[in-house]
Amino acid sequence: MAEEPEDPKKSFVIFGRDVAQIPCFRNSFLYGIGGGIGIGVLTFLGTSRPHLSTHVGFGSFFCGTIVYWMSCRYQWSARRFEQQQLREAMRRQALYEGTDVEKALDLKSA
Repeated sequence: MAEEPEDPKKSFVIFGRDVAQIPCFRNSFLYGIGGGIGIGVLTFLGTSRPHLSTHVGFGSFFCGTIVYWMSCRYQWSARRFEQQQLREAMRRQALYEGTDVEKALDLKSA
């Protein structure tokens, strides 16, 4: 009895880069698609003009995706910077633990 080979997780590659590994990519597109469809449908219900509705829907998708991408990446970058600072502070704390430098830092921070 032959075992079936396990199918590795499929990925979507653009310009040689796996988009599943890019932070904020998935959520940006999902919110953009949802917003574009919703606003496009609302525009159609309000005006009954399909050509205008598709333009408004696509514009909403594009703008929503870009805005969400930028805000998400900004927050991601800020969190990453804070994590790097904390990692460095923890490294220094471990390096100075039990020395006179630690005592001086404790007195300075108190």
